[in-house]
Parts: sequence; structure tokens; C-alpha cells
Amino acid sequence: MSGFSSQWLALREPLDLDARDKKVEEAFFDQLPGRRSRILDLGSGTGSTVAALSERLPEAVDWLLTDYDPVLLDAASHRWKNLSGSDVAVRRIDLSADLEQLPFQEIDAVTTSAFLDLVSEKFLVRLINQIVKARKPFLASLTYDGRAQFSPAHLSDDDLLTALNTHQKTEKGFGTALGPDAAGRAVELFEQQGYRVVQGLSDWQVQPSSRDFLTEFLSGWVRVGQEVGLDPRALESWWQERAAQIREGQLHVVIGHIDFAAFPQ
Repeated sequence: MSGFSSQWLALREPLDLDARDKKVEEAFFDQLPGRRSRILDLGSGTGSTVAALSERLPEAVDWLLTDYDPVLLDAASHRWKNLSGSDVAVRRIDLSADLEQLPFQEIDAVTTSAFLDLVSEKFLVRLINQIVKARKPFLASLTYDGRAQFSPAHLSDDDLLTALNTHQKTEKGFGTALGPDAAGRAVELFEQQGYRVVQGLSDWQVQPSSRDFLTEFLSGWVRVGQEVGLDPRALESWWQERAAQIREGQLHVVIGHIDFAAFPQ
């Protein structure tokens, strides 16, 4: 599964890096073995988890990056081929079909970024079962949680957000996606399995200067609004006003995300 372009991933990565909850990451680091470790990253794209963690990890790491998109994996290989003190390997895999083929017993920890909101309850249960059975720590970063705030506000914001959150719960390659409910459900499932969970907010703070990102991101909202049948005139009015605010550097957006680390007690 993929469906995201390298251009989009590059646009969002600076926001991701700024948003990540450092206290959650420190709790995860504390669970690593205190020697060179091997981390399995799920739905890796071009390696945003490596970008976020590589300079802050307490020890050297050998990464195994996984994705279904060969273009993104190739980009990741080139991007991280000279990462100091670490080795980065990539593996193409259809996670929805072949998750259990990954070497959970052979690695020291599992990570993922901006992935869990795409998966179904069934897949999430499978993933957590693999992690718990192997007794590995897990770090999930930047899971969308359904919140958005625009400044200035618009009368159609709530309608667009409802449309987006409805669309987030459609098929994304893993069955009907959990969307904004994913992080909360994952925390419940880990705690039911006896894991300890540390969590925090990792909201995007999108500044008016991020014009290219805002244009790409909010044009996606318009497409979703069209797909779910919002009133075309209201949708066009919203977009024209937002596009003008982007051009004029007047729009600030907050998008809600959750980070959490889960590990055996």
C-alpha cells in the first residue's frame, strides 16, 4: 500500500518534524537495548522516521524500511545510503497481505509515521498481536485524530472537516480505515494486552509561509468535498477564499495528530 507521491511527502515532512512529541520519543528511546539496535519501520515512504529520529537516537541503528511503492523505497535507499553510523535496508512488501512475514522476533523495536489512520481495525489487531507476541516497543507518530482549526475561520470549515473525517474512514488498502479513531483504538488494544502507553499531541502548526503545502493540502479537501457531494457553490466559495488567503499569506491551520509509544511493562 502507498498512494502518496514523493513530492507530497517532501512537502509535509518539515511539518511532521516540528510536530513530533519529543517526550513520547524519549520514552521510546528508553526501551531500546543500549547497544546497536535494529528498528523495523512500517509504511516508510522515503524514510521520514529516519529523518526524525536518526540524530537523536542514543545508539547506532540498523533500519529496515518497508513499503509497497518501489519508487518511494528507491528514493529512501538513495536518501539514506550514506547515513553516518547506521545501515538502512529497504523491503518491498504488501503489509495488508504479508505483515506476518516481517521479522518481528529479530528486531529490537517497531516504528511508523502517519500510517495508523489508514488501516482497519482488523489490520491493527494483527499488527498489535505481532508486536506484543514479540514483546517489542512500538512508536507511532503523527496519527491524524480528526481535529482542524483555521484562522481566519469560514462558515464551511465544519462541513469540510466532517467530509474529510468521513472520507478518512473509507478503504485505504487495508479494509475500512479507522481514520481519526485509529490512535485511540490502538492505545486501548495495547493496554488490553498489558502494554504501557505514553502519548501526546503532535499537531501540525501550518504557518502562512507554507504556501505550497497549504495549496496542495487544501485542494485535497476540495476533492474530498466533491466526492462526498457537498454543495458545489459553497465548496467553490470556500476554496476561492482559502486560495486568496494562501496567496496573501493570511492563513494559519492547525491539524490534530497524536503520537504514542507502547512497550511491555
